[in-house]
Amino acid sequence: MASVSLKKSYKCVQSLQQFYTGGPYAVASDESFLVCACDEKIKIVDLSNASIKSTIEGDSEAVTALALSPNNNILFSASHSRQIRVWDLSTLECIRSWKGHEGPVMGMASDASGGLLVTAGADRKVLVWDVDGGFCTHYFKGHKGVVTSIMFHPDPNRLLLFSGGDDGSVRVWDLTGKKCLSTLEKHQSAITSMAISEDGWTLLSAGRDKVVNLWNLHDYGCMTTIPMFESLEAVCIIGPESPFAASLSSLTYPQTKKRSDVPSINFITVGERGLVRIWSADRALCLFEQKSSDIAVSSGDEESKRGFISALLMPASQELLCVTADQQFFLYYPEESEGSLNLVLRKRFVGYNEEIVDMKFLGDEEQFLAVSTSVEQVRVYDLTSMSCSYVLAGHTDVILCLDTCVSSSGRTLIVTGSKDNTVRLWDCQSKACVGVGIGHMGAVGAVVFSKKQRNFFVSGSSDRTLKVWNMDSVSDNNEEVLTLKAKAVVAAHDKDINCLAVAPNDSLVCSGSQDRTACIWRIPDLVSVVALKGHKRGIWSVEFSPVDQCVMTASGDKTIKIWAISDGTCLKTFEGHQSSVLRASFLTHGTQIVSCGADCMVKLWTVKTNECIATYDQHEEKIWALAVGKKTEMLATGGGDAVINLWHDSTALDKEEAFRKEEEGVLRGQELENALIDADYTRAIQIAFELRRPHKLLELFRELCRKNDMDDQIGKAIKALGKEELQLLLEYIREWNTKPKFCQIAQYVLSRAYSILPATEIVEVPGFKELLNGLIPYTQRHFNRLDRLVRSLCILQYTSAAMSVIQPEGNEGKLEGKDAKLPNAADIDELSDITSVEEEQHHKELKEKNSSKKRKNKSRHSASKKVKGGD
Repeated sequence: MASVSLKKSYKCVQSLQQFYTGGPYAVASDESFLVCACDEKIKIVDLSNASIKSTIEGDSEAVTALALSPNNNILFSASHSRQIRVWDLSTLECIRSWKGHEGPVMGMASDASGGLLVTAGADRKVLVWDVDGGFCTHYFKGHKGVVTSIMFHPDPNRLLLFSGGDDGSVRVWDLTGKKCLSTLEKHQSAITSMAISEDGWTLLSAGRDKVVNLWNLHDYGCMTTIPMFESLEAVCIIGPESPFAASLSSLTYPQTKKRSDVPSINFITVGERGLVRIWSADRALCLFEQKSSDIAVSSGDEESKRGFISALLMPASQELLCVTADQQFFLYYPEESEGSLNLVLRKRFVGYNEEIVDMKFLGDEEQFLAVSTSVEQVRVYDLTSMSCSYVLAGHTDVILCLDTCVSSSGRTLIVTGSKDNTVRLWDCQSKACVGVGIGHMGAVGAVVFSKKQRNFFVSGSSDRTLKVWNMDSVSDNNEEVLTLKAKAVVAAHDKDINCLAVAPNDSLVCSGSQDRTACIWRIPDLVSVVALKGHKRGIWSVEFSPVDQCVMTASGDKTIKIWAISDGTCLKTFEGHQSSVLRASFLTHGTQIVSCGADCMVKLWTVKTNECIATYDQHEEKIWALAVGKKTEMLATGGGDAVINLWHDSTALDKEEAFRKEEEGVLRGQELENALIDADYTRAIQIAFELRRPHKLLELFRELCRKNDMDDQIGKAIKALGKEELQLLLEYIREWNTKPKFCQIAQYVLSRAYSILPATEIVEVPGFKELLNGLIPYTQRHFNRLDRLVRSLCILQYTSAAMSVIQPEGNEGKLEGKDAKLPNAADIDELSDITSVEEEQHHKELKEKNSSKKRKNKSRHSASKKVKGGD
């Protein structure tokens, strides 16, 4: 058998994160990105693949209003803090901010030039601001309730402003005269949306009173009122160049009388029913209505269907963007087929997925990912665009588990288990439920398809039973939902069943339970084979090895174990997770294991050595779901943070990258040696920075310090550094400065840097404050040490100078305070002889005295001994 190349690293290539939690949003004029409110943050989302391009941190308050400038360079935002902020999208920095309203800002819009910003507040005021100056240019007051919608006239030559409130009135404001031109009162409820016709002389207003009013902007009179029979949330006028207009022109409609006093305008409405409808204004006729809503509903209760909350026609493509109450974005495009108009749901972006519970790859090519979250539907994602392709709805409670397979006939199937105590079988081609299994008395927590025949599946429930369901009755052309039958049932465990796995040959099934045991059963009669006992907590995941007669279990006791099927003995134990291991799966033909758990970690293990070779931290909450591709062994993980991460094997790429870097390092090292030979120290220092070689850099600066023109050479080298390299230099200097051996070079280079570079450039270095805090203590220590050394040198100099002063310079001199002459050399010799003789005599006398004392003491001591003996 050929040797298997082990995987050493995985790389997160795509990530689907939550980006919208409801509320305001704005679309760029070139449709390249979408700006959304996500709680107190602002997310900038790429519209091509729903990836988050960047995140703007808010002010810890929920965002209430967003608007983009016409050139997409400036973003305006407001939150519950009433702070209006202006953001530069190129740098993601707040340019300016101010407060102006006494309540939250409920809406904002930018004019065609981008120089003015209008804000509508809950304080019933409408304010116009100069963007560059940040001051208020217009102050309008007159609404009797919260101002809910606001817009400028699209014609920049007509300085008009329109505002709608929950008092049911629309007000027209003149920016030139700074006054209210007219109050349009016809609605009986809050105004939710307004639109202006292409010619600029007709205003459409929609509200929750289930009507659309058309207003003549010549005399501000109401031309007509069209009943909608649903609460409306948005109205959009179809322009002559829109694909909707082209599709409508080729269709035939019932002959109805047109009103000559009403302009021929077609418009789109969306509302609480979740249907897109197209209307003709002059005939007051609904030209098109969707047959069914694309919004999935958990039950038949009509109140649970909240429908759309907003809609707009995209600026460039004129596609219809609709936003649902459950934070989904629908992109519709019109198509004409057989003389009728159809709306094609081109993309569906899910702004908020809630908690990811389970997921599996779908189909042979594994281009789709089936995901179950804390809702009643299964969402199927296209991995190329990361958009939700379709939704499978039918369960009445939260879906807890799912599994996928491709049947022998080529059908892609999904089986799901839910808290509604049922299992459902889905056909991905028809996107419909083809079978329902009823019989469990508790929530179904685990389902698994057979691996070989693919003609049955097994389910486990909180009622502690296992059921084997037959799929033979499900044919390819079933139009009705069949009732599935259980082939076998067994009371398997003492507590809830968390996980299931079927052997590769379909002969065995393993169940893991909260009762800390895993049991292996023979299929189809579910006869017990062996019980696996040894875990100290509940078991969350089980899987059979694809090559060996063993099974793997992952438990809440932070361990993974491999068991022998023959006798149920534990063969290996893997320890390393800091919390419960929730999912584990075999990789690389059973030679490796990938696991994830409640510690938010993904770990890669080698079975032979029990070694964890890689750990990845890309989640912020528990990782509940793990999917492994059968062909590419691509990984997908999801958890409580509502994030789905896709991982690709990067072992070969990392190896190539390491080889390339090594080769490049050798070449650059040769360039460094050549620069040293040519005495081009500036170039040598630059290459040392690029190669990140601080020791070589220290040697270069040490060599320069020995040169006569060291100031010029070091100055040229420092001037050639960029901001990132300057930061590296300061970090290196901080390290060198900690050692007395290198501190002199560090201090010299630092002084040259401070004297050559401007202070503003040094201060702008990232992390300069921390670097300075690391330099100051050691610099002070070196200064104190040098200060002590200088003082010691001064004392030494003074002593040597004093010694040279008192040394006799001649044979004669005068004594201080006397006129007598100093003795000559002969006298000195005689005096020394006399003193030496006297000293010898005195020394002898002392010796004799000491010896006599010792003799007396000794005689006294012996006499005392004799007396004692006599006694």
